[in-house]
Amino acid sequence: MGTAERREAPEEGAAAQVTTRSDAGAPGPGATASGRGPAGAAARESGGSTGGPGGFSGKASYRPLWVEEPARRRRLPDPVRTAAVRAVLVISVTLIQAMVAFLCTLAESWLAFPMVISSVVSTILATWGVLDVWVTRQVWNQRNGVVSTPSSTARALRRERRRARRQQRAAQRTQARIRRRGGAGQLSHP
Repeated sequence: MGTAERREAPEEGAAAQVTTRSDAGAPGPGATASGRGPAGAAARESGGSTGGPGGFSGKASYRPLWVEEPARRRRLPDPVRTAAVRAVLVISVTLIQAMVAFLCTLAESWLAFPMVISSVVSTILATWGVLDVWVTRQVWNQRNGVVSTPSSTARALRRERRRARRQQRAAQRTQARIRRRGGAGQLSHP
């Protein structure tokens, strides 16, 4: 025998969902401790809670299927992501070639030797791809991001730009001061 539970719709105006569940594992009609017997049914109909572990509180809570969480890490820069995708493709092709070489060797096929040679070459290319990701990331960090080391190129470049802007503003202030005074107060050479 099944019972129908009524759940509130997650959005206004949407029809309420009705789901049917069977009490296949429920104890007999005289069990009241878990709220599944006649006393439990009366409590459910009145909207109250039976207080037991299987009790029904009257109002079903809406839970979304998933909860969006903020990303823990920032997105990779474009050049680094491109190098990473390239490296993953090369590594996957290398693994496929190694598997084909292994199976050809087991089958004693003539294709085994060429596949082993191409697997060795692909392994070298895969190593290069991983190093390319690492080097690209380091170069991008040096040019665009401040790595927390005193020798960071980005920090030095930023410091130079700030110094140049400061000098330019100081020169502009000096020129503005001279113009306001109209050249008065300056010593002239005889």
